[in-house]
Amino acid sequence: MGRFWSLLFLMVPILGVGLFVLAIAGTELPGLSLRDHWLPENINDGGYIIDDLFNFIMYLTGAIFIATGIALFWFLWKYDAAKNPNPVKFVHGSHTFEVVWSLLPAATLLFIAIFQMDAWANHKMRRPILGPGPDGIEHTADDELKPAMVEVTGRQFEWRIRYAGADGKFDTPDDLHTVNDLHVPVDEDIVIAIKSQDVLHSFFLPNLRLKQDVVPGMKQFVWFHANRTGTFDIVCAELCGWGHYKMRGQISVESRENFDAWFQDEFKEQGRTQLEPSEDEE
Repeated sequence: MGRFWSLLFLMVPILGVGLFVLAIAGTELPGLSLRDHWLPENINDGGYIIDDLFNFIMYLTGAIFIATGIALFWFLWKYDAAKNPNPVKFVHGSHTFEVVWSLLPAATLLFIAIFQMDAWANHKMRRPILGPGPDGIEHTADDELKPAMVEVTGRQFEWRIRYAGADGKFDTPDDLHTVNDLHVPVDEDIVIAIKSQDVLHSFFLPNLRLKQDVVPGMKQFVWFHANRTGTFDIVCAELCGWGHYKMRGQISVESRENFDAWFQDEFKEQGRTQLEPSEDEE
């Protein structure tokens, strides 16, 4: 009976790995479609870095999972009580094994930390710039950072979105407001300021491989460069209360011409008048 349970245990990694492989391949099964079930289409120029990091960690941990499952099965099978009449011999421990199984995970985590540095820098540190600073060299501390095009505020249970008007400043009479409806132009660097009005939220754009926790009292910035048009999901990836399930919006990526037309139409619908930029701002 013991070996029956060892075989049953072996089915866990086999079925688990099999489903992962089918999901990655987008296999169609009778009554079950795994197509696009793994990762949604990436539309961000820098999104491939996140995909590469995700796949690397998955393959690494997957190999460890398979090796561990096989080792556990082997021990269950070899040392089944029904097939081993000899008394069990207990071993107090092995300092060598303890050192090995402490150093191997530590080395693995250190390698992952180094491997992901480019992904972290690209999505958290290398904010788009308008141009080099006084030293004339790009990607130095005095670069002129690109300002936020739009401000997104998480609130139970919606995303409040605000665009600066013609004066280019937030919190002025010509601001444009929407709820759960974000529009951005395609093929441009987009910077978004994000914050929370009440509790912890997580601003997640799956197709742009962008996710950032939104912390009350803290304004943060995220950025991306969308390379195709279309309408995609905005979701909250942090349990933020009873209405978390409905905190969903959409982001529309469109041409600059269509974006400008939408922007003007929204101003008219909201009954606002654009302010002409002052001479100082020009």
